[in-house]
Amino acid sequence: MADNIRNPIRLAVLLTGNGTTLENLFQKRDAGLLDAEVVVVAASRAGAYGLERARKRNIPALTVERKKFVLPEEFSAAVFEQIEPHKVDLVCLAGFMSLLRIPNAYTHRVINIHPSLLPSFGGKGYYGNKVHESVLKAGCKIAGCTVHFVDNEYDQGPIVAQRAVPILPDDAVESLAARVQAAEREIYPEAIQLFAEGRLKIDGRVVSVLPK
Repeated sequence: MADNIRNPIRLAVLLTGNGTTLENLFQKRDAGLLDAEVVVVAASRAGAYGLERARKRNIPALTVERKKFVLPEEFSAAVFEQIEPHKVDLVCLAGFMSLLRIPNAYTHRVINIHPSLLPSFGGKGYYGNKVHESVLKAGCKIAGCTVHFVDNEYDQGPIVAQRAVPILPDDAVESLAARVQAAEREIYPEAIQLFAEGRLKIDGRVVSVLPK
């Protein structure tokens, strides 16, 4: 889908909290499983531990506090203004809890992972354990996670990849969350790698994976 992609591609990672997804990307890169380099990390909350993870690797760590902006458009403009100098190829949301308005220049260059099989259990208010609680209450037989490109609505962008996990009879929120998170740790880097290889073709809302 992209011409003249650099190898490795340059990533910006946006987060709000602990940064476990960021750490997973570091580990995949270190293991030689990801042709992508994190070149900047930005947090929407001051003191987010994910920023410390970046600093430990000498990666620029920025804070753009959501609470300082009234409108999502203003906040989004500030975020992209901060990451623009780093010349990133792809922006990865990693537990980023704020709505973004995507500039035209970043269309199909912002990606997210959500802890359900979209379009089910997505949208405003569906995040973290709230998703898993809803899945269990609905009596679903499978759960899972979805990697999707980000547009200007919560969890609405074209779906890149999905992975299902079983729901067991004795599941609680914590056990289901652990199983979904394990799937997330595999599928998110895999989707980023497909982008890095230029193998994602987008036609409207349908994303196809091209052969190598």
